[in-house]
Amino acid sequence: MTTTQQATSVQQGHGLKARHIHFIALGSAIGTGLFYGSAGAIQAAGPSVLLVYLLGGAVVYFLLRALGEMAVHAPVTGSFAEYARRYLGDWSGYITGWMYAFEMIIVCLADLTAIGIYMKFWFPDTPQWIWVAVTLLIVGAANLASARWFGELEFGMTLIKVSAVVAMILGGAAILVFHLGNSPQNVGVDNLWNDGGFMPNGFGGMVSAFILVLFAFGGTEIIGVTASEAESPERSIPKAVNTVPVRILLFYVLTIFVIVAINPWRTITGDESPFVQIFTALGVNWAAALLNVVVISAALSAINSDLFGAGRVIAGMAKENHAPAAMAKTKRGVPVMTVVTLLIVMVIGVVLNYFIPESIFESIAALATFATIFVWLMILLAHVAFRRQLPEAERSALKFPVPLWPLGQYFTIAFIVFTFGIMVWQPDFHSALYAGIGFIVVMTGIYFISGANKAGSKNS
Repeated sequence: MTTTQQATSVQQGHGLKARHIHFIALGSAIGTGLFYGSAGAIQAAGPSVLLVYLLGGAVVYFLLRALGEMAVHAPVTGSFAEYARRYLGDWSGYITGWMYAFEMIIVCLADLTAIGIYMKFWFPDTPQWIWVAVTLLIVGAANLASARWFGELEFGMTLIKVSAVVAMILGGAAILVFHLGNSPQNVGVDNLWNDGGFMPNGFGGMVSAFILVLFAFGGTEIIGVTASEAESPERSIPKAVNTVPVRILLFYVLTIFVIVAINPWRTITGDESPFVQIFTALGVNWAAALLNVVVISAALSAINSDLFGAGRVIAGMAKENHAPAAMAKTKRGVPVMTVVTLLIVMVIGVVLNYFIPESIFESIAALATFATIFVWLMILLAHVAFRRQLPEAERSALKFPVPLWPLGQYFTIAFIVFTFGIMVWQPDFHSALYAGIGFIVVMTGIYFISGANKAGSKNS
């Protein structure tokens, strides 16, 4: 891609201000995976889940620094799919983009269904499809209007989520310091080692928690997608990425520490959110209603950002003939046809999902994790290739270079490969593994049958 093409691709957007990107980065790591999924991770690893979140946080940080380095150097509409195409080859860009779209649709379907279920708390007699339709109208309107409206909606939803986490941390700290709550005798830091030790289920328990923890971090790569819509990506992207360590320590590690210190880990069964348990211990009887608002906000935020990310990546792929040409057309910088198509797919998916038992959530989480870490691996491999292909003069002039190069990147790649190994090792994840591999095989077949390989190679 020429410098002129790069400039054109970036100039389409410019609807996201620095505060939007900062909150998108902040909100992308706070979702239903934290509010509800954390219970499963705690049950698998016990208190040692804190180490899993720290390791997962390190992986996410190095991943985003790699993506940030490329995004600041060359912000493009297709983001990491385009980087994979440039530095790893045409097929790599094609499969990375479609795997990301696959991931986003899966997560959106889960969150759409969840919103319908959560709304039954207040409106038990209202059909679920009504809330699904309302949700699609809201996020569809925000995404079709402009990048600016998408940013405003994400800003508001993130404020709600962050406020809930901060309130929980403060409430938990009050319980610990002042021995408040209904069962103060069970509260204390010694809960971290009292019941079976810090690692009660052994190393295998920690390993089992990796999948759930990485699922919680899924979606953070949207920071790279926002680069082409940012008013000044060279300033806003580094600021957003550099807040990742603090966000992970505050919103995950500190939160899980408070939860495990207040409740013996075996009592966190997943029957209710750990957040509800904190507020209930404080005597807040309307804790369930409060959390319902927060989780609906989290799910709405996730659908909003996932639709935005998938739309931009597919639009970028369409420009390289890796998706139908109509999906590359934009109005006010918005890939309208792509967003509309994704909305239609979600409607069909939700109708089908209605007939599937609720226990499908674990399978969806595992499948989404496969897609997530596959995309992460391609981003990291593209970054390694980018570094190697970059002339020495440009390498030394990078505005946002990754730290600890190349050790940090190799550590992160090794960790992701290890996570794939977990999916092979544990039977519970085999169905997700087979589905993910099956998707790669099918899309690769389409790549060659449709002639996308020849069309894409002309653009290389």
